[in-house]
Amino acid sequence: MSIPYSGTFRRSGGVVSAIGKQLKAVNLKAARRITVKFDPFSENVTHTRNFLHYISSPKIALTNPNCILKTEVVCDRSEPTVDISILPSIAESASLKSVTLKSGNLTCLELLKLLNKHISSLAPPEQIITPTKLEKKKGKKK
Repeated sequence: MSIPYSGTFRRSGGVVSAIGKQLKAVNLKAARRITVKFDPFSENVTHTRNFLHYISSPKIALTNPNCILKTEVVCDRSEPTVDISILPSIAESASLKSVTLKSGNLTCLELLKLLNKHISSLAPPEQIITPTKLEKKKGKKK
């Protein structure tokens, strides 16, 4: 008598692949300004600094070149926070002006998930432009 298999067929990719998956989904078109504030001497600041590193990459910045990323380093033992202000045109329809993430007890992966949940979901959908038959013919003649 055989025992039925009850598990996964392969292992998960781990935290690194989960962070990569969340980074691919980040869309900052709804954000106007991102302010990351932390105390470098605090205990739980490592994940906030890693989040700042991932958000400041050029590939993420290209999703909205007008989004301003500001870092505030303070020395007052305050909890690390990520403040995201929303574009005014989107803020009217979403009925919120800014989102504050208190990142003292959050991991980098959790911060990216919250960013995708609250900010990337507000981004307007991309309009796919399909060339017409006339434009295709003009492209072939050249």
